[in-house]
Amino acid sequence: MKRSANAVWKGSIKEGSGVVSTQSGVLDETQYSFKSRFESGKGTNPEELIGAAHAGCYAMAFSLMLGEAGYEPNAIDAKAEVSLVEADGGFKVDKIHLTVQADIDGIEQDEFEKLAEDAKKGCPISKLLNAEITMEATLN
Repeated sequence: MKRSANAVWKGSIKEGSGVVSTQSGVLDETQYSFKSRFESGKGTNPEELIGAAHAGCYAMAFSLMLGEAGYEPNAIDAKAEVSLVEADGGFKVDKIHLTVQADIDGIEQDEFEKLAEDAKKGCPISKLLNAEITMEATLN
């Protein structure tokens, strides 16, 4: 399975802007810029998109692991906070923190925590990223 996305950038780093699109069309020439990445401008940015991908991947992986253990989640709410820091004369993503709130009938806290951690390790996007990935998981 292969999925694709593309980006087009025009102009200088600070005055220019770009658009990103996905193969599915969910993002279709969605605007991004220096301001949307490093300040508070309108549009998306790469770190936000990585966060969305990681949160979505994690929620699906957690649902899979819960199902394999005999549970069906009522809801999994996953948020990924991506930290972009200045380092070595440039920038890098050094950390992602997952905040997970889940509503799952009949599960004990210790099993919930184990499966939440297993999903964090097993999510394909977690495996892709070379950053510290921390998590706080709450069973409602």
